[in-house]
Amino acid sequence: MTRNIRKVVVLGGGSAGWMAAAALVNALRGGCRVELVESDEIGIVGVGEATIPPIRLFNHSLGLDEGEFVAKTQGSFKLGIEFVGWGKEGHRYFHPFGPYGAEFDAVPLHQYWLKERQGGRAGPLDNYSMAWALASRGRFAPPSPDTRLVQSTYDYAYHFDAGLYGQHLRAYAEAKGAIRTEGKVVDVRVAPESGHVEALTLADGRVVEGDLFIDCSGFRSLLLGGQLGVPYRDWREWLPCDRAMAVPCAGGGAFTPYTRSTAHAAGWQWRIPLQHRVGNGYVYSSAHVSDDEAAETLLANLDGAPLADPRPLRFTPGRRDVTWSRNVVALGLAAGFLEPLESTSLHLVQSGITRLLALWPDRDFDPLAAAEYNRITAEEYERIRDFIILHYKLTERTDTELWRYCGAMPVPEPLQYKIDQFRAAGRIVSAGAELFQNPSWLAVHIGQLNTPERYDPLVDERTEVDAPRLLEGLRRSMAEVAETMPSHAAFIDRHCRAPAA
Repeated sequence: MTRNIRKVVVLGGGSAGWMAAAALVNALRGGCRVELVESDEIGIVGVGEATIPPIRLFNHSLGLDEGEFVAKTQGSFKLGIEFVGWGKEGHRYFHPFGPYGAEFDAVPLHQYWLKERQGGRAGPLDNYSMAWALASRGRFAPPSPDTRLVQSTYDYAYHFDAGLYGQHLRAYAEAKGAIRTEGKVVDVRVAPESGHVEALTLADGRVVEGDLFIDCSGFRSLLLGGQLGVPYRDWREWLPCDRAMAVPCAGGGAFTPYTRSTAHAAGWQWRIPLQHRVGNGYVYSSAHVSDDEAAETLLANLDGAPLADPRPLRFTPGRRDVTWSRNVVALGLAAGFLEPLESTSLHLVQSGITRLLALWPDRDFDPLAAAEYNRITAEEYERIRDFIILHYKLTERTDTELWRYCGAMPVPEPLQYKIDQFRAAGRIVSAGAELFQNPSWLAVHIGQLNTPERYDPLVDERTEVDAPRLLEGLRRSMAEVAETMPSHAAFIDRHCRAPAA
C-alpha cells in the first residue's frame, strides 16, 4: 500500500519558505497539507533582489501574472549584469542574458569574431549582444517570439523587493490552502529509531507535526545542520569574501535594466534599481577590510541618500554535505550559500523545489531518491561555484592584497581545465549540463581578459562565409532595433508601475 506524504512542514518564511510553500501547494493540489512555520521575531536576510531568467519559468508555473507581480514587488527588468573594474581597473564588460548575435555557421560566431578582432576589424564583443544593445540605451521590451528577428536573441529576468516577493507568494499560497503558523521553534522531536524529525515545538507549547520537513531557517539550518548534524563544506579558499553590508538608497542615476557589480579593494558592490529605491551592498573579505571601512566605502558609492543604516551580514561560502537527510530537505541559506555575484540565490531555491517534486517521496523515504537529489544538488552548487570563482581568478588586478591572492590562487581542477581550454583556442567545454551556458562563460572569459591564443582553424577553411559583413550586419541591426524600443521606465509606466505609496 502506498504511504503518501500527508503533511509537509516548511520551517521559515522569507523568499525561500514562501517559494517552497507556493510551489508545493500548487503542485500537490490539495492532496497533502502544507504548513509554514515562521516567527516575526526572526528577521530574514532578504538580499535576493536580483534574479536570472529561470525565475520566469517558476512564476509561470504558478500562474502568476507578470505585470501584477512586477508592480506588487516594486520590480524592474534585468537584461544582464555589468561588471566594472573586475578584469582590471577602469575596465568594464556585460554578461548578457541570451546569445551573442545569431549563429550563421556551424563554427561558433565568437570564433569568427576572434579572427576579426585579431586583425583589428571587430569592436568589443558586447557590440554583438542584443541584450547589451538594449541595456546600454536604457531600453526594454520583451523579446520577440519570431526567431528570425534579432529581437528574439535575448532573455530577461527581474529585480524586485525580496520581502514583497515573499508577501506576494504568501498571499498566493494561502489562497490555495497553505497554512501559516506564527511561532518560534524551541524544540525538535526526533523519532528514536529512524532519526526522522516528527514535530516542532513552539515557544507557546504548540506542537506542529509533519511527515516531510523543508528547512528554510536560514544560516541557522535549524533542522538539517542543527538537529541532524549535517556538516558544512567551507569554500573560502576560493571565495574569500565572507561578509556583506547592505543598504537601500533613494533613486538616482539611470534607471538601468541591468544589475551592476563594481569591484572594490576588498570585494565588490552591487547596484539593483527598483521602482521605489535602489538596492546596494558591499560583499567583502573580512581579512582585507574592517566592517567600518566597508560601510564607509558602501555609503560613499550610492546614487542617492541612504534610506537606512548599513545592515551587516556574515556568511561562509559553501554548502552542506547533503541537502536531503532522512525526512528533511534544506533550501536556501539552510542548504548553502554562494555570494550573489551572479544572482543565483533564488535560483538554487527554485531548482531545489523542482528537484524535490521530481523525486517526491512517500513516508518510507527511499534513500535512492535522496541520493539522486543530493548528487544533482552537489553538482549544481559546484558548477555555479566554479563560475563565480572564474570572475575572481581571471583578474589582472594587483593593486590590493585580495586581488593578488585571487589572481594567484589554485582553483578546482575542472575550472582550471575550462580556463586552459578557452585560453588555447576559445573552446568552451563542460562535463555536463550547467546552469550557465556557453554565452555566459564566453562573456566572462572575454570580459575578464582571458584572450585565446588562437581561433578555431576551421574559420579559415570556411571561405564562403563572409564573416565581416555578417558581424557588421548583426551589430548594425541590433543597434537600429534597440533605438525603436521603449525606455525601461516607459515600459514599466505602461505595463507594471507600482501604485504610489
